[in-house]
Amino acid sequence: MSMKRAFISGISGQSGSYLAELLVKEGYEVHGLVRMTSLLENIKGILDKVKLHTGDLRYQGSLDRALSEAKPDEIYHLASDQIVSASWDRPVEMADVTGLGTTRLLQAAHTYCPNAKFYHVSSSEIFGRVDASSQNEQSKFNPINPYACAKSYAHLIARNFRESYGMFVCIGIHFGIESPRRRMEFVTRKISDGVAKIYLGKAQKLILGNLESIRDWTFAGDHCLAMHLIMQQNEPEDYIVARGEPHSVKDFVELAFGVVGLDWKEYVEVDPSLKRPVDVNYLCGDSTKLTKKLGWKSETSFEELVRMMVEADLGRVRHG
Repeated sequence: MSMKRAFISGISGQSGSYLAELLVKEGYEVHGLVRMTSLLENIKGILDKVKLHTGDLRYQGSLDRALSEAKPDEIYHLASDQIVSASWDRPVEMADVTGLGTTRLLQAAHTYCPNAKFYHVSSSEIFGRVDASSQNEQSKFNPINPYACAKSYAHLIARNFRESYGMFVCIGIHFGIESPRRRMEFVTRKISDGVAKIYLGKAQKLILGNLESIRDWTFAGDHCLAMHLIMQQNEPEDYIVARGEPHSVKDFVELAFGVVGLDWKEYVEVDPSLKRPVDVNYLCGDSTKLTKKLGWKSETSFEELVRMMVEADLGRVRHG
């Protein structure tokens, strides 16, 4: 039996790197899409085990070339422009990369590897302001920022390619993907980095925006296990991928400072200017379908996730 081939867009990012490690361990031949400017720190440990293709979601030709060369059995589409807070400053670019970029990759797959399975990473941000305690696969879309609008389009076009062309397209609606590899622009990593710097005497204060915002955070490695599991099924379906536990930014802050034995109230300041023009105050996923049908569950608790991130940043700042 020949080795399975997987293609990961965004392989050098947080989720892409964990997924690449998982697939290498599972015996796949792993290909990945990177931009000319991509940093490869997250995949430095497996660079000799993956094949990288240079491309850009904005340019159809580069995606056509990458997929025609890779000829994958499975395509995992993780790449997007993810910075919600900055999406108001560049809404056109957000739509081009995150929305139309998904269309371009689907088109390349349809043309060059129509029998490949395709996994699209959707986002809980598509639900926007919600009127229920948790969101499931039937919850209505209510995007309230340019990133969420782009992700909503990407979600719908992925579904359209499945229904129009009969392609095997799975959609995972992911809530709060977090890890020590999270980019610094995101509040969770800003917190863990800030705690490490304060504890080691390299900073005095941590400046944050909305402490009352509530999210459902799960370890990126657990998310990647769900992606792979979903793709091994015989029929393409959509699934919520979430731990199902709502926690506020304040909860994350308190736990993070607790890891190093500090009282967060002595170090955290709130800057109203950091709050978004329109904010999503509450999101929590209901992954009952994924749990009951496929047996997936998040193995890493919220407390373990916070500790993991703080300890990783302590090590990085201490030796950096």
